[in-house]
Amino acid sequence: MSDDTTAVLADGIRKRYGRTTALDGFDLAVPAGTVYGVLGPNGAGKTTAVRVLTTLLRFDAGRARVAGYDVASEPDRVREAISLTGQYAAVDEVLSGRQNLVLFGRLRRLSARRARDRAEELLDRFGLTEAADRSAGGYSGGMRRRLDLAASLVVPPRVLFLDEPTTGLDPRSRNGLWSAVRELVADGTTVLLTTQYLQEADHLADRVCVIDSGRVVAEGTPERLKARIGADRLELM
Repeated sequence: MSDDTTAVLADGIRKRYGRTTALDGFDLAVPAGTVYGVLGPNGAGKTTAVRVLTTLLRFDAGRARVAGYDVASEPDRVREAISLTGQYAAVDEVLSGRQNLVLFGRLRRLSARRARDRAEELLDRFGLTEAADRSAGGYSGGMRRRLDLAASLVVPPRVLFLDEPTTGLDPRSRNGLWSAVRELVADGTTVLLTTQYLQEADHLADRVCVIDSGRVVAEGTPERLKARIGADRLELM
């Protein structure tokens, strides 16, 4: 697959923490304009892989490209092209929802007016208009995750990384987040999603890989992996 059609590429990535090997020859190829799921249990290396691909962590060997840019030699270009939503909301709980989004817009170098306008667009898109002037610290878990995702989209990214974004959410909040992800992909964003749940990958992902002990052990469509593993929750020993 050429770089023109591959939004995220990892080839033989290795990462060690002292004597612990977090990634051990990790390979990945995510087609542009798709949702790609990375499944695995806690400690499998999912979050380390995301941190490497988003330039937050240096790797020891291998190569990686995101949005056509080399992760090691062009980290600034990679950061300009991506957004990351981690397992825990990164918004300021003292500020209101609206203030958070305006702040993110200004940090991304939008004009004051454009930042305000973009905040209103995202508040409406994610059903947060009525709560826009409330402190984010008083939001429910689902509302915080929606606000966090909205903050990631203040400047639409070419590639969006979602690291177990529905952890701790109730079914209604989870379904709402899934709907938002589908809309993003329809608009042309590539999404890399890490999760422990085959059900989540089944709802969202075009293709998925299973990672264990820092390397990919299976790859295919959700249907093929469900048939192979036969469960909604992935458990590897």
